[in-house]
Amino acid sequence: MQKIFSKTLSLNSATILLSLYFSIVFNFPFLQKTYSDLIQLDRFDFAYFISLPLFLSTVFMLLFSLLPQRYIYKTVITSLVFLSAIFCYAITSYGIIFDYGMVENMVETSTSEAFTYLNSSAIFYITLLIITPVVILNKINPQLTDLKVSINHRLKLIVAALVIFIIIFFSLYSSYASVNRNNRDLAKYIVPIPTLISGYKYIKRNYFYTPTVFQTLDTTPKIKTSNNTDKNIIVMVVGETARANNFSLNGYPKQTNEYTEKLNIHSFKKMYSCGTATAVSVPCMFSLLNKEQFNKQSASSQQNLLDLVKLAGVDVLWVDNNEGCKGVCKRVNTINIDKNKSNPLCDGDYCFDEVLLSQLDKKLTNLSHQTTLIVLHLMGSHGPTYYRRYPQKFSTFLPDCQQSDIQNCTSEQLVNTYDNTIHYSDYVIAEVINKLTKFTKNNTQTINAEMIYVSDHGESLGENGLYLHGFPYAIAPVEQTHIPMLFWSNTIETNVKNDCVEQSTQTAFNHDNIYHSMLGLLNVDSTTYKTTLDIFNSCDFNANTINIAKIKLEKHEEL
Repeated sequence: MQKIFSKTLSLNSATILLSLYFSIVFNFPFLQKTYSDLIQLDRFDFAYFISLPLFLSTVFMLLFSLLPQRYIYKTVITSLVFLSAIFCYAITSYGIIFDYGMVENMVETSTSEAFTYLNSSAIFYITLLIITPVVILNKINPQLTDLKVSINHRLKLIVAALVIFIIIFFSLYSSYASVNRNNRDLAKYIVPIPTLISGYKYIKRNYFYTPTVFQTLDTTPKIKTSNNTDKNIIVMVVGETARANNFSLNGYPKQTNEYTEKLNIHSFKKMYSCGTATAVSVPCMFSLLNKEQFNKQSASSQQNLLDLVKLAGVDVLWVDNNEGCKGVCKRVNTINIDKNKSNPLCDGDYCFDEVLLSQLDKKLTNLSHQTTLIVLHLMGSHGPTYYRRYPQKFSTFLPDCQQSDIQNCTSEQLVNTYDNTIHYSDYVIAEVINKLTKFTKNNTQTINAEMIYVSDHGESLGENGLYLHGFPYAIAPVEQTHIPMLFWSNTIETNVKNDCVEQSTQTAFNHDNIYHSMLGLLNVDSTTYKTTLDIFNSCDFNANTINIAKIKLEKHEEL
């Protein structure tokens, strides 16, 4: 036994063993997913079933054989082993796919957020996965062999792998082509090749690109003149990871909207996000670019909603209790909440969203412009540590899940914990409205106030084995794209206006509508504004449009 463990391995032998390990162990989720899709076909291809692990192994053999010498080989493979173990754990536990969007999200994730995924289950799983390949790497013969012999052995392995690759590819070409054509997203489950390619693309696009000239979309936006001197305040609350289905305002059986349902609030039941991760959705909702056109490089090189309304004369303030505004607020006044433990609402890593209310109070007592836009960026329902998003007194739904390895909680515990985050966010939103109501009533000057809440994306809570968010949009489950949007206004005093807004809540909208709707609410005149994309256009708050809305409503009632 001692002899066996003391044996060394040639570089070729290690390459073969590591290739098999990568293809069978690290890519077990890929094989499982592929086979699951395969057995559902009318015609089961047994040859494809058998050949796939071998075909994948030859791909790894060819790639590993390109590494020049032992020290570089061991360094590169060791890095790939650790990355692959992490990816394999994430795919197996949460159903996460590491495409370009997820790589982008990972890079822009803070250290404190990244550590929320670290738990005993993750450490055990990842350690278990890396033991065998680390042992194989340590068994590689440390003695240098003759260069000619080394190259000769390497060429033999490359030729052998290439022959097997060609035989499988051409003999089963129709099967491989058919599976790939009908299941284009399967390749994204392969560890770690697609992720490395996505990482390369991210680095190239963000660090090695020719800077584009910043584009001014409208040089002369302006606030529409009016005969009155009323002040206008809009508070935009940007939610985090809230899904529409868990709002009782949308028909959810649990009373998650206990606080806002007592207010004259409108819930838009068919609202959808631009992306499935904050890194995409937040910049997208503030951009003129629609979902199909959107990419971060283009969006960051032109005016966004905040830039435009600031230029028009709106006083803009962004208050952030999340992990930043993803570049959206870099040209406007910004307050990033200090997470210091000296604040009773903070623990050093995170703060409860109530911390935003004091900043709202400060701004309301120091209004300097005719029109003010205050954006409050919530921590909301950010996972996997949902239990850290609400104070203990808001543990309404029990039993909850007091751990970050959420896949090991029961479905009831997980959903209860998530619902507690929605319930707490509802309290914060209601407090925003109560503060606006109190402020406008106690002020001698007439003040028009609105509050609009919209989430950046949704969340999976174990449906079909998926957790969290960030799935490729084309195949993302509806739980990650169907989001809540709430609207309140102190100017909705007539039944006509109230009914008009309520009718709009049954229409399908998405983040593309936010840019134009906010311009409408802020009463900003811009060449970029599109009436057809303004959610509130038919219920515009000037007298002429109210009359039009009333006529439309009366005609509807007659029908």
